[in-house]
Amino acid sequence: MKNKHKQEIQHILNGLQCPKDFVCYTSGQEKLCEALDIGLEAFLLCLELKPKECKFSVRYGGNYFCQCPLRVYIAKKLQK
Repeated sequence: MKNKHKQEIQHILNGLQCPKDFVCYTSGQEKLCEALDIGLEAFLLCLELKPKECKFSVRYGGNYFCQCPLRVYIAKKLQK
């Protein structure tokens, strides 16, 4: 991973509380929640089976969207 990405991720981590202890990052992006980038700037489409269990999930128009800044960054900048 490039230094630029590491610095930006560290900035995100500093301002975020995660009930899953940032497993999406600390696992080397091996344990990512299921989400799809559909072109929204700050959201991903949440594809998890139980999206209500995530504090970063928001329901809109019959769908759930992920608004976790770290997960959004990983999807958009690292394409994972």
